[in-house]
Order: sequence, then structure tokens, then C-alpha cells
Amino acid sequence: MDVSHIFDGLNDAQRDAVALEPGPALIIAGAGSGKTRVLTSRIAWLVEGLNTSPLSIVAVTFTNKAAREMQHRIEEMLGVPVGGMWMGTFHGLAHRLLRYHHEEAGLQKDFQILDSDDQLRLIKRALKELALDEAYWPAKQIQWFINSHKEEGQRAAQIAQTQDLQQQTLLAVYEKYENLCHRFGLVDFSELLLRAYELIRNNEVLQQRYQQRFQHILVDEFQDTNSIQYEWLKLLAGKHKNLFVVGDDDQSIYGWRGAKVENILQFEKDFPTTRTVRLEQNYRSTGNILAAANAVIEQNSGRLGKKLWTADSDGDPVQLYTAYNETDEARFVIDRIREWVNDGGERAQTAILYRSNAQSRVFEEILLDAGMPYRVYGGLRFFERAEIKDALSYLRLASSRDNDVAFERIVNTPTRGIGNTTLEKVRAHAQTQQISMWEATRQMLAQKSFAARAHSALDAFIELIEELGLQLEDQDLPGQISAMLDASGLLEHHKKDKGERAQARAENLEELVSAARNFSVEDEDLGPLSSFLSHAALEAGEGQAEEWEDCVQLMSLHSAKGLEFDLVFLTGLEEGLFPHQRSIDEPGRLEEERRLCYVGMTRAMKHLYLSHAEVRRLYGRENYTSPSRFLDEIPEEMLNVIRSTRQSVGPGQPTSSAPAALADTLPGFGVGHLVTHPKFGEGVIMNVEGQGEYARVQVNFSSAGSKWLVAAYANLSAV
Repeated sequence: MDVSHIFDGLNDAQRDAVALEPGPALIIAGAGSGKTRVLTSRIAWLVEGLNTSPLSIVAVTFTNKAAREMQHRIEEMLGVPVGGMWMGTFHGLAHRLLRYHHEEAGLQKDFQILDSDDQLRLIKRALKELALDEAYWPAKQIQWFINSHKEEGQRAAQIAQTQDLQQQTLLAVYEKYENLCHRFGLVDFSELLLRAYELIRNNEVLQQRYQQRFQHILVDEFQDTNSIQYEWLKLLAGKHKNLFVVGDDDQSIYGWRGAKVENILQFEKDFPTTRTVRLEQNYRSTGNILAAANAVIEQNSGRLGKKLWTADSDGDPVQLYTAYNETDEARFVIDRIREWVNDGGERAQTAILYRSNAQSRVFEEILLDAGMPYRVYGGLRFFERAEIKDALSYLRLASSRDNDVAFERIVNTPTRGIGNTTLEKVRAHAQTQQISMWEATRQMLAQKSFAARAHSALDAFIELIEELGLQLEDQDLPGQISAMLDASGLLEHHKKDKGERAQARAENLEELVSAARNFSVEDEDLGPLSSFLSHAALEAGEGQAEEWEDCVQLMSLHSAKGLEFDLVFLTGLEEGLFPHQRSIDEPGRLEEERRLCYVGMTRAMKHLYLSHAEVRRLYGRENYTSPSRFLDEIPEEMLNVIRSTRQSVGPGQPTSSAPAALADTLPGFGVGHLVTHPKFGEGVIMNVEGQGEYARVQVNFSSAGSKWLVAAYANLSAV
């Protein structure tokens, strides 16, 4: 069989990686080095070149979108469908295992997945049942405690008891939460991974079965794996050890959510026979951009080591802009984007990157003022939106009456006059009787335990869900969604409100019907509705971006990973902001900040601008800043330095040079001039805002600090 097409267009390092003999392999794939192509070509080589059955291959990605794209590419390359191959995210594959083996895993057949918000609701219930005040025991803190221990493979009973009261309380909540999940057949995201790992680890028959079946395991973005994910991989790899992992230690930026760069650094030690291939040829960025990015990342210690290069041109130098303040920085960026568009560039190919989401505010203000369309990338995705979660909760409760999380979410949505006092009575009865809130409500209605108004409202709600359950029985999936929207009153509720936000919510609810129409059931045994609900939970927070007009992209550096743009602005490069102060203060975090800078720089294909401000107002405070250490790590000859020649102004105010702005009110003065004030003493003019009689001047006084003064009445004298 001719397999030459698999290797067509690959460079030497890519060919070496694709054609490696079976066994452990580590592919260190730099930014823009074609790792997705290597992964897909590797799978094609296993199937065509080594006659491997697709049924014996597992491919793990970090997003469902990436899995779909990979499958499409493989099928195009092979010319045949590969539906039998296990391909998806860690959570998706774990979910699949647990559905197949729910009994062995100790789960109900119809167990339901908790997303992050619903998990918080259940934690709050656990706190109430333990009579703990949430003001002292924040649910989000406990959520982090539970999930972080699950990611380390630790259940409540496996964590060592201490004399520390706080630790004892956290463990008690963890245990209560586990009990509630077990009672109601609920599984959170971390539980999916832990339960799937325990299933294979503790069941020798299943362990041998899957180790024998999955002869080849391929993993994308390996640097982003956490402890339980890596242990899961090692367990599945078993004796054959055909573990092909692709990643870049220089792009490990998710330590804050459990990812461990140590996994990729440790891989060669865990698998001594590992073959390592470095993909260093970059197909994305110009030579100058790569040289600057390499200079920064080389400052990190303990790297596996690589140096990106390109066969393309050096391109333009990296531009460094020193702004007066954040407003001046934003105006500079928007002016450069306007020039780019005027020269024929697309706004959609420009990205403004920042370390903190709070930085977006001033960019948004200036963009609005300029009439330039923009999008804040990484906002709430479809299945994360409150109205969608409300709708799905109706479906979940109609499908499974014992789902307390769904019950609590929708029992008073839209408002039915069911207050917290009434719900507390229901919760207390459910806890005492060890039953669901649904059953507790039915019992209490029969016993006439509520006041007349609450009784009527709860009775109507019970009747609504019962009727909805009947309607769902004889309709297809889109019909079930439509029936739910009508019966629940959600759609009508949002349509009655003529505000733009309410209309957008109504449109989102209507789009849910479209989502149902386009949904393909992957597990026929589960049924369309259950499959759709599981899909929605797994996709929450990860859905595809919406279609937008040609607009500027604003996003955090973490959101930018995996993306690329012709023109990139990496802003706010100041000590304390980037690198973030928390990272400076915490051991080991500074290197992750440097990796984040490296990721940001390597998003740029043609043009890269770096910027910092001398003064920045952020989080309600105004601070004098110093340039980020990352800028010092780039050799001067790689940078074209641009300094501001104009005053800093607010949105909607005219722009002019600082000396000119002072000419009318303070002749002979300008930014940088030494002055004295009758009360505050000596200082330096740092900034000017406005013109004429409305002009304000910012002076940094030696003894009194920074002061904004009305220029016409400042009584400043030259020193």
C-alpha cells in the first residue's frame, strides 16, 4: 500500500515523529510547529502503515472542537470513517467509560453530570445540612478544595485527619457533598476523571480488557495534564507503553487550575525508553518575533529545551511603545489598528492581549469612542448562559424527579412566589427523611404543611413538571425542547421584557431548539434527551465561538492560547501587572508568567507590538509603574522603541501634545519639567488632561506624592 501521501509536505522532524516505532514517545512541539498535523499523520500511519485497527487507538484532546477537527482531518487523509476510534477530551472519554460500566463504577444508569454552577449549589446544600454559615465557609473555596483533592486522586476518607479545625470542617463538607452526589446519582467534572481512574485501577478484568484493547494512546497538549489525568494515561498504557504525547513545556500556563508542567518534564524518567523528537520549525511567525520570544523563554530554568526558527523572512522589528498611561496606551493601539484597516487589513486579524480582564475596560471605551466594532473573546459560551442552564434544568427535572440541583434552580424561575423560607422547609424535610426535594414537596403538599400561597405555587409547579414529563414522552428532541420552552414560561418571560438583554436571552432559548435539531446522538443506548443533556454539560464552557462581523478581538493571555493573528498587541507589560504581583510573590509562579508572555508573543504572525504605561489606573488605584522584567530580557537590537509624543486624554477628549496643551495656561511648562507648589513643594509634571481652562496637570511631588491640579489655578513655578 502506498502511504507516501501521509508524509507529503512534512519536514524532517515531523516525518521522524510520525514514523516512530511503537513505544513511549515525547514530541516537543513549539508554537506554530504543526503539532496537529503530526498527530493526525501519526494516526493515519498507524492505521495504513502499521495496519492498526482504529478500534485500538485512543486520541485525547483538550477540547471537543479539537477532537472533531482531528477526526475530520484523519478521515480526509484515510478516505474512510474512523467512528470506532475513541477520540475526545479526558472528561468525554471518562464519561463514555462510566456509561458503559456504570454498575461496576457504583453509579446509577442515568447518572447526571454537574457543571460548575450546579456543583456550587450542591455544596451550599451540604453547608446548610451541616449548619455551617456560608459567610465563614465560602462555597467557592470549598469547591476548589474538593476539586483539587479529586485531581490528586484523593477522596475525603483518604485525606489524613489533623487537629486543625478548618481542615476537619472542610473534610466534613467534602464527605457530606460526596454523600449527596451518591444519593442523587450526580457526578461532577472532577469526579468523572477520578471515578473512571478508580474503575480501571480497581477492576482487574476491566483493566486487562482496556489495556489489551487500547494498543496506542495519543495525547495532545500534554503539558496541560493534571495528576489524575497522567495517572489515568499511565494505567491505560499498561505493559505495551505505546504512549505518544505531544506538548510544549514552554506553553504550560494553566498551573492555577491544576495543570502540572512536571508531567512533561517527568515523562522521560517515567518511561526510560522514550524517543524524543523536537519540532522547532515555526510556520506562523516572522523571524524577529521568534527571536524576541526565544530570548524571553530562555530565561526559564529546567526546560526541555528548543529554539524556534522559521524559513520565512525576518519581517518587521518588534515594536515597543512606552505610554503615559493606560488611556494613551489604548489610543496608540486603536490608532495602529485604524492604520492597519486603512491599508487593507482585517479587524478580525488583530488581537489586543492583556494579563488582567480588568484591562479591557479602557480599550472598550476607546473602541466605542472610535466607532470600531470589537469582541471580548472568551465570554460566556452558549451552554454556560443562565437562561440556557434554566432550560436544561427543566429538562433534567422532567427526566429525573430526584435531581435536587435542577429542582432548586427552577422552582422559582420564572418567579412563582416561592420564597427561601418555603424552600428551607422543603430542604429540612428532605434531609430528615433522606429523600429528594421533589418527593419532600409532594409529601408536604399532601400534609398541607405550607401557607395557602406557597401551597398553591408549589402545587402548580409539581403539576407543570408532571405534565411536561408526559409531553416529552412522545416527541423528538427538538419537539421536547419546544414543549419545555412553552410549558416552563421561560421564553414568554424573556420576550415580555423589551430590553436588549432580555431579547438576547429569548433568542438564545430559541437557538436551543436549533442545537437540538443539529445534535447527533452518539450513544443510542442512552436516548436522545439524556445524550443531549450529557453533551450540554460536557460542552459547557467550551462551545464554539459565535459568528461575528469583522471586529477587533480583545482577550486575556490565557484565552489566546491556540489562536493566531496577523497583528498582535501585548499590553500592560509592567511589574506587578505582568508579571502579576501574585506570581512574583509565590515561588515557582514567575516561570509560568514568563511562559504566558511567550505564548502571547507567539500568537503574532506578522506584526507584534509590546506596550507599557508609566502611570496606570487599575482596580481603582493610580500607580507609577516600572517596565516588566520580560522587556529587559529582549535584546535592544530586537526592538524598535516608540515613546509617546502626546498627552494622555480620556475617552472623547481631543488629542494634542503635552507642551501644546499647556501653552495657554502654563506657558513654558511641559511634561517632565521641574516645578514647585506653595503647599506641596517640588515635583515633576507627569501628565496633562484636557485643554484651555479645563486643563488638568498631574504632578508627582517629592513629599506629597501624585496630585491632579487645575492648571489655571495651580500656582506652579519653575524650579
